[in-house]
Amino acid sequence: MKLSILDCHAVNPGDLSWDAIKAIAECDIYERTSQSEIVERAREADGILINKVSITREILDQLPRLKYIGELATGYNNIDVEAARERGIVVCNIPAYSTDSVAQHVFALLLNVTTRVGHYAEAVRRGEWSKQQDFCYWDTPLVELSGKTLGVVGLGNIGQKVATIAHTMGMDISAYTSKNSSDLPEWIRKTTLEGLFSTSDVISLHCPLTAENTSMINAETLKGVRRGAILINTGRGALVDEQAVADALASGQLGAYCADVLTDEPPCSDNPLFSQPNAFITPHIAWATREARERLMAICVENIKKFIAGEPQNVV
Repeated sequence: MKLSILDCHAVNPGDLSWDAIKAIAECDIYERTSQSEIVERAREADGILINKVSITREILDQLPRLKYIGELATGYNNIDVEAARERGIVVCNIPAYSTDSVAQHVFALLLNVTTRVGHYAEAVRRGEWSKQQDFCYWDTPLVELSGKTLGVVGLGNIGQKVATIAHTMGMDISAYTSKNSSDLPEWIRKTTLEGLFSTSDVISLHCPLTAENTSMINAETLKGVRRGAILINTGRGALVDEQAVADALASGQLGAYCADVLTDEPPCSDNPLFSQPNAFITPHIAWATREARERLMAICVENIKKFIAGEPQNVV
């Protein structure tokens, strides 16, 4: 099998090995591939591995040899899956590899807002504590999470992990999910999206991006959010209307917006969120711990082996 790995740098910037894949397939490896380079680099390949390059119907029309697309991520909205199916091309993703890492990042963002460890560590370095007359010093509200309500939108692997961690911290959990209430732990209350928005102190988005939920957080839905709520997005940037979120931060309707994803990545420097002091944005790194990327690579290898054996797994 001949593979073309089109944009490997984000997954493996050099600290991991491709040897396990090279052992089972002939590989051409490219750190980055522009849209205009995809066809030329994939023309002779039986399969491609991709992370964020976009595989459209038009591109697939020019790759008659292609039989396999391996998405080096869980989300696969960058692939025209319907067009691939029509051509008999198997598309596989990497599920559940980053669950623990992303859940950890959700709470890093949340605790940054509620406890402001970074803010106070820097204040101490500047000598602010040393200037005080009292034994302690704070200049922001400090928030205890126990007893607060977390609303989780989407109860897949990551959403469930976030809910479980929050429950152990004493938070009340509401969820907007397609799962039946009878299949949920007794401490998760299933609710409508509107009900979740109106009752949650913290809202965390964990749903895949679809045509139906693009900009699900917008100027209208934000009116129904409990005033001062914290919104966390580690799913996909386009789940929110970023201008509407920036406006809600400016008005105080949202207390904070924490995100590891934006609609455009990398973003334009004039993104409206960047001027909001209560927007806390990290550069799409929740998934990128070494441990998570090692799991991703291991699952990728197994996906290829299963495909070669005629028993593909993780087919989307």
